[in-house]
Parts: sequence; structure tokens; C-alpha cells
Amino acid sequence: PLGPAEPRAAVLLQPFVHQVGGHTSMLTYDEHTICKPLVSQELSFYESLPLAMRQFTPQYKGIVSVHLKKDSLGNLTLIASPGLGQPDTCSRLDSAGGDPTVTLWHKCKWSHTQVTKTFKDSCPGKMLLRTDLQYHTDSFLEDANGKQAERKSYNPWGLHCHRQHLNRMSSKHNENKLHQFLLLENVVSKYSYPCILDLKMGTRQHGDDASEEKKARHIKKCEQSTSASLGVRICGMQVYQADTGHFLCKDKYYGRKLSPEGFQQTLRQFLCNGNQLRTDLLEPIILRLKALLAVIRKQSSYRFYSSSLLIIYDGQEHKESADQHLPFPKTHGTNPSRVDVRMIDFAHTTFKGSKSNPNPTLYDGPDHGYIFGLENLIKILQSLLEGK
Repeated sequence: PLGPAEPRAAVLLQPFVHQVGGHTSMLTYDEHTICKPLVSQELSFYESLPLAMRQFTPQYKGIVSVHLKKDSLGNLTLIASPGLGQPDTCSRLDSAGGDPTVTLWHKCKWSHTQVTKTFKDSCPGKMLLRTDLQYHTDSFLEDANGKQAERKSYNPWGLHCHRQHLNRMSSKHNENKLHQFLLLENVVSKYSYPCILDLKMGTRQHGDDASEEKKARHIKKCEQSTSASLGVRICGMQVYQADTGHFLCKDKYYGRKLSPEGFQQTLRQFLCNGNQLRTDLLEPIILRLKALLAVIRKQSSYRFYSSSLLIIYDGQEHKESADQHLPFPKTHGTNPSRVDVRMIDFAHTTFKGSKSNPNPTLYDGPDHGYIFGLENLIKILQSLLEGK
């Protein structure tokens, strides 16, 4: 067992400011890595990931152990110690270029200035977020006079998840309990102004393990949203508005209320930078979605219940600067606009041979609900491309 070795470095673990959807708290581990609470089904997916899917998922980087600490002022601190209780993690982290002795410190009581600063640090320039999020219970968006002044300064969704998560952790567990967190590639780290669309894919959202009550809840959400009609619904979005220097944000409650027409309008809005429709992005996005579709069609027995698909591009880029003038390596080859499409969130993904699920419901063939959603998404983007 590892003794309380002196950590070589302490890292401030911060809420991931570009989280636009989901309900799990995502934390920033380092510039290229985020971490989230480990779910065995998701780990099992990453550990036996089909080769063809690797370019469409974040790279899995290992596991860290995290525990809560409370200081004398009652602030919660999250400390992670890579390698604890995970004998194989050290070597795995080493190979990923991580430092197995890194300790992560994390202050919970975020002041608004801290959050805004974190956001400004991760986005160059005068960053402000405009948001249409409605929180009924969260007073943390209000200042002392009850004004919602702070609402403009960052995308509050991740912070909202983070606060809920820390409160849950502190009420449920004592301080010494070790929590395992997954380390995953931060897929937006290379973007200056990451525009992100989070899409919940498929016609069914509940996992095989869902209680009857949860199952009914999810079925209702699908029936009342575009999940039923299109096989896809919007779960969150941030899009940089070049004309104002703000991000426009939408949350899952907004996405749930959309009709198929509203879905199409919002998809269009995701590609509008305040000045123009980024038609240059349509073709690269469609090509990447078609490549993903070909891969999903070949994955027999996989069901990606409740997983999300991220569509990402840089809000700062313009046609003239897309190739020569940017200091980015051309990793995508034929992809001057550097769009990206990634599948995330596999806590309810099931497949034949999954280690975490000894007697899974076995499914035949590919995930038709997911394919239905992808096909509709491609159709809508193609109609935007044709100027409809």
C-alpha cells in the first residue's frame, strides 16, 4: 500500500467550464484531460472499445482515486491521488504521460470571480457568456441584491452539476471514502472558442438496469421531445457570437421542448456566429457523421442508451484563416474547418461480453434507434447545406 508520500505537485481541479449538458460533474484534471466519477459499465466500454470507434470517442487515460476534505471554514476540497487502490493505473498513467504522484486539490466554494477567471483563462479574449438557462432553485446565480448579475459571465450548467455533485458526495459519504474517477481526453482543449452541441442520441434513453419508475420517466421524456420523432434531441449547446463576443447557451430543458422544426432552427443557430451561417462547416460535419454512421452500423449487440454525441467547432475561425494562419497542426487532413464529432457518456451502454454486466440483455444487430437519429441529423444538415 502507498504511504502518504509527499506529492511532487498539487493541481487545482476545477469545474470543466465547457460542460454544456449531462448531470455528472466534469472536472478539469489538466489542460488535455478531464475526469468524471467512474461507472463500471462505462469503464467496461472504454476497456473493450472497438478499434473503429476510437476516432469517435475521447481517449481513455486511466483512473484516479478521489476523496473529500473539509477545511476549517467548511469549504469542501476534492483530493485525488492517482494509483491508489489501482496497481495498474500508475503504469497506465505513465504511458499516457501523466504523473502518478500528482495530488489534486479542489476548493468547492467557487466565488464568481474565480469561475469567471477560470473561463477567461480557458478562452482567450474578453469572454462573456450569454445564457437562456432557467434555474428555479439555484440562488448561486444571484448577487447580494437578488439580481442575476452573474448570469452573464460563464456557462452555468457545469457549475450547477458540480455543486449538486459535491453536495451529494458530502451528504452521503465520510471524508475518507475513496471515489474512483475516470480520466478522459478533453476533446475541446485545442479550440480557442469551442462551440459545442450536445445531442442525446436514439429513441430510447433508459438503461436495462433502470427501475420501472425511471424507465417510465425516460419514455415520457422521449415521447414528448424530438427523441421519438427524430431519434435525437438537444441536450445542451454553447455557440460563440463573433458580433458580441458572447457565448449563447441553451440547456437540456430548452432542448426538450423543441418541435422537429425548432430542432432544425436550433441546429441552424448552432452554426450561426452572429454574423453569418457557417456553411463551410456543413460538409465536414456531414462527412464525419456519415463515417460514424458506417461504424455504428457494424457494431452488433451494442446499445448506446442515454449516450450523447458532441459536435464541436471553433467559433473564432473564418474561411480565410482556416488553413494557413492558425498555429494548429492539420490533424484532420481534409478538414480545414477542424470540426469534430465525438460520442460520450457510456454509463448505460451495453454490449455482448461486457465485463461490468455478467448477465446483460443480449441484443442482436446494430443500435437502430441510434442509426435513426444519425440519419435524421444528416438529412437536416444536408437540407441546410442545400439552403432550404
